[in-house]
Amino acid sequence: MKILLWVVLTPVVLLVLAAGVYFLKAIVEGAIEGWRSDPEAEEAAAKAAERVAALGLLPAERQHTELSAPQPRAMTVAVAAARAGDWAPAAALLDETAATRDWERRTAYVEKLADVAAEDDAWLSAWEAARPDDPGAALLRARSSVFLAWKVRGSKRAAHTTSEQFEGFHRTLARTRHEHARAAELAVPGDPSPYVGEIWTAIGLGYPHEEMHRIWDDITSRAPHHYEAHFSALQYWCGKWHGSQELARAFAVKAAAEAPPGTLMTAFPLIAHFEHDESDSADVDRTPEMYAAVDAALADAAAADPDHPRLAEVRHLLAYYLYLQERWEPALEQFRLVDGYVGALPWRYRGDPAGEFCRMRDESAVNAAAGEAIP
Repeated sequence: MKILLWVVLTPVVLLVLAAGVYFLKAIVEGAIEGWRSDPEAEEAAAKAAERVAALGLLPAERQHTELSAPQPRAMTVAVAAARAGDWAPAAALLDETAATRDWERRTAYVEKLADVAAEDDAWLSAWEAARPDDPGAALLRARSSVFLAWKVRGSKRAAHTTSEQFEGFHRTLARTRHEHARAAELAVPGDPSPYVGEIWTAIGLGYPHEEMHRIWDDITSRAPHHYEAHFSALQYWCGKWHGSQELARAFAVKAAAEAPPGTLMTAFPLIAHFEHDESDSADVDRTPEMYAAVDAALADAAAADPDHPRLAEVRHLLAYYLYLQERWEPALEQFRLVDGYVGALPWRYRGDPAGEFCRMRDESAVNAAAGEAIP
């Protein structure tokens, strides 16, 4: 009797269970569909799109991924001429920075031109032949050899780098010690540029701390608040290279504390934090210390020369941390000032730099329009 009853009831039970699963599925799907078709959500999305469009902000596909800001026309001309085999515009640029003692711009120009020479140095060789012992050419030769060494190594982690790549990397980098020394001998008085470039030789070859301190003394005796020098040295002191989180932070805090307004040195505590932040939570970016660091960098950027060649890099960093701190209005302002360019920290560490930049920028725009800015 029990067996017969179970046989009779089983289809009924299964039918009820199936109906229950179907009913639950319908509820879930209905909720999702209701969320998707929520008039308020659709209206908010439409307003967000209107807000972004009204501000003239560019889509991800129109973001320049190699530059942090528009490149000076003279630099664009010099790069194009060098690729065509003409060294004269590049030489004129470096002659000008030596005459004006604009060391920030000099190292910025050398970095761009060195990348070109690392691909094809025929134009640089022609320059060296035409003007032997030229300080600009010697500086560019040393820096381009460093770029070449890192290109030989590749950008992958050590576990995925071949022994041949490492051998070529160290062989090429070793010769830059002599090239930087020669550039320093030929440099105009007061130019820190050869020593700034040598920091990346120190990073690659693993100079001991005492040797790095020697390079640093050579730099700071000539230019105590040089941005690229500090950025490069901070990389050396990071845990991923030859320092630690504590050493990097100490270096960054000291640089910021000793610098006058407008030198952008207050960016380095933020960079040191970024380089060592392994947390998945934004709580570490919303501490009183981090609020103070961001505020200091904001004031520093406001005091800087608008033509400072590194100002845009600081604005990218500010946009990122202001976003993480949900300070929507000031975040949006920084995003607007650098829109169209994403070749800077933190975006260049991302798999989709333009997409990440636009996502955070647009969210800042929407929340700023909604009046949700945090005081």
